[in-house]
Amino acid sequence: MRASQFYIATLKEAPSDAEIVSHKLMMRAGFIKKLSAGIYNYMPMGLRVIRKIENIIREEMNNAGAIELSMPIVQPAELWQETGRFDKMGDELLRFKDRHNRDFVIQPTSEEVITDIVRQDVRSYRQLPRNLYQIQTKFRDERRPRFGIMRGREFTMKDAYSFHASFEDLQREYQNMFSAYSRMFTRLGLQFRAVAADTGAIGGTGSHEFHVIAETGEDAIAYNPNSDYAANVELAEALPPANPRPAPQATLLKIHTPGIKTIDQLSASLKIAPTQTLKSIVIEGDDGTPVLLLLRGDHELNEVKASKLKGVFSPIRFAAPSVIREAFGSEPGSLGPIGFKGRIYADRAVAAMADFVIGANESDHHYTGANLGRDFAEPEFVDIRNVVAGDPSPDGNGPLAICRGIEVGHIFQLRTRYSQTMGCKFIGEDGKEQVMEMGCYGVGVTRIMGAAIEQNFDDRGIIWPDAIAPFQLVICPMGWSRSESVRDTTSAIYQELKRAGIDVILDDRDERPGVMFADWELIGIPHRIVIGDRGLKEGVAEYQGRRDTEATKVSVAEIVTFVRSRLVG
Repeated sequence: MRASQFYIATLKEAPSDAEIVSHKLMMRAGFIKKLSAGIYNYMPMGLRVIRKIENIIREEMNNAGAIELSMPIVQPAELWQETGRFDKMGDELLRFKDRHNRDFVIQPTSEEVITDIVRQDVRSYRQLPRNLYQIQTKFRDERRPRFGIMRGREFTMKDAYSFHASFEDLQREYQNMFSAYSRMFTRLGLQFRAVAADTGAIGGTGSHEFHVIAETGEDAIAYNPNSDYAANVELAEALPPANPRPAPQATLLKIHTPGIKTIDQLSASLKIAPTQTLKSIVIEGDDGTPVLLLLRGDHELNEVKASKLKGVFSPIRFAAPSVIREAFGSEPGSLGPIGFKGRIYADRAVAAMADFVIGANESDHHYTGANLGRDFAEPEFVDIRNVVAGDPSPDGNGPLAICRGIEVGHIFQLRTRYSQTMGCKFIGEDGKEQVMEMGCYGVGVTRIMGAAIEQNFDDRGIIWPDAIAPFQLVICPMGWSRSESVRDTTSAIYQELKRAGIDVILDDRDERPGVMFADWELIGIPHRIVIGDRGLKEGVAEYQGRRDTEATKVSVAEIVTFVRSRLVG
């Protein structure tokens, strides 16, 4: 490819609404152009990256035994009504009516459609297992699209669905997909972690997320540096305290705390650590009554864990101020368990606390010297907090560490969540009708592009992994229009590189060297050859990798062999 024939549209500055590194650099490098909030045109340079990502995904899925198909973007509402998701999914599901007043949706995912396909065609255990996948456009009507393609409304996803005669066979395929995903992300050149995760709105039992490790990641990952344990913070278990509860020493005392509404304010006012305070959070029960959650003052509520508590509305809803005033007789900020008649859950860490500070259920008042059992009944102790760095690892192999990650893949053991509801059944070996077991396996294709940039950039621009760079190599001739020897040598090397199967672009735009280099460093081409009259007099060209601090002089006769030795994969 010659640059003069390609579409290159770099910018010196990123648009003002670009928030994170990947968004800024993709806009500046001309990979995407915004069409509407959360909706982007993928320009030729960006599309090349996407196609390379898709090819790797497709190869690994095919090698793992999955079969590709394509399902429509527009789906009839009846299928979604069968599973109840037409109403339950919320406003992210884009619904519309056609000219005949029939309800349709724009697919955010395709569990219903693929289950409908299989229930029509698969009748016997002899036709199982099956794993079908597509690489297709999806749409989720995000309330606040942000971060460019990382949290856009329209995106490309690979979604696969497997069907099985037994749970044991589903587990086998789940491990098959886990291995395929690990190979996939390794080939993409990404630093990643597979973490145990919550199944969320998709449903099912087992689940793993695949995260690209990046400081700008939206998700917190708890992992053990000494083992293979890793889990999304939403799922990571906070173990019970190892130390027993100290005996009470202080007397319960009500104190005036005017204007104190937060743990930080309370700790500063009383000159105590947040670990000596108790945080009270009021949520709705499934019967509409308030439920009190107690956490140590320095800990944060894990809403996913809390939503699974018995008697709690799911997903959790925080109680309205009017409900709180009626149940506690106080405004938020001074709440506590003493005198509260409803259901109380306390985090496990609270079980080891003594002589702590809590709200007194009287505005602008708190209790000091409060103790479990003595001053209020022992609550039910549960795991409802986010783990923090230094907490003991659930696998017993030392403390946890926390890093940030960008979710790019997610696999689920759906079990019979959809097949039962939609009547997706088969005749087993015993002649009896059974419900199929299902698995679901997704990869965010366009999100990988953004995640790769968040992990690979510097102050000059993007640094693409070789496998997904729009071009592996750029040739930058100095004085293309002025020097016949530069043109002839460059053209000969260019043709030889193409014959060697190297994805190369020749910059024949005759730009100044500074402009030329800046463009390709911004775009992120991982390898560069510079050819000029001065070097040709010595019989050399200059090679420089995108991460190299200096160029290397290489004989023109050996340049193709040299470049091939530097390419990854």
